[in-house]
Amino acid sequence: MLSSRAAVPLFALLCCGTAEADVDRGRALLAQYQCGTCHAIPGVPASRGEVAQPLAAWSQRSYIAGRVPNRIESLARWIVAPQSLVPGTTMPAMGVSPADAQAMAAYLFSLE
Repeated sequence: MLSSRAAVPLFALLCCGTAEADVDRGRALLAQYQCGTCHAIPGVPASRGEVAQPLAAWSQRSYIAGRVPNRIESLARWIVAPQSLVPGTTMPAMGVSPADAQAMAAYLFSLE
């Protein structure tokens, strides 16, 4: 049985039309875009980065970069164009398409 905290991210994924395939695709994309060079990401091979915040338990966080409310749509926008949400952030734009970013966000929101 899911805890009430776990049910919220699951509900968010379901209501946004995110399927399990998107979560799996998101995990693969996080590896493809080499996000693990900077971040430690559970379940993503070779992602042991120590330069940026670890992304464990992402669904439990309140904010992205300490400023943007942590919602799946906002996270996808952050992945595509972080400077547009937090000017001056050290998070680089990696050329991620909106569709890829949505899948990557789905995976991160699956991390409890």
